[in-house]
Amino acid sequence: MKERIKRIIRFIANPRLILCLGLAWMVTNGWSYVMLGLGTVFQSKWMLAVSGSYLAFLWLPISPEKIVTVALAMLFLRLWFPNDEHTLGKLRELYYKLKLKIRIKKWKKKARQLEKRSNKNEEKNKEER
Repeated sequence: MKERIKRIIRFIANPRLILCLGLAWMVTNGWSYVMLGLGTVFQSKWMLAVSGSYLAFLWLPISPEKIVTVALAMLFLRLWFPNDEHTLGKLRELYYKLKLKIRIKKWKKKARQLEKRSNKNEEKNKEER
């Protein structure tokens, strides 16, 4: 368990990944916090309205902000650090594991549906006899 926690911390504490996540966060969120501060300082109503409405959207549960931020960080990582095989390899590994889990879930769901169909067909056959 300790080894797993160490690997996770080492992966997240990677300076290149932190830089890319920070820049991606500034692109997706940071500008609105800066604009909110500047709007408050300069008493600009339009700045407060735009940044406040965007921030309100970010705090909604349906906001895809975190997904977009991580995807943008991975894009930055690939563009600026293409030779960082360790981090990119870990990201690929996580991607394939997630993809496999999704496929397995779909297969199990399909198997349950097929089993239900076969059970219904067996019941119909028994009733006909």
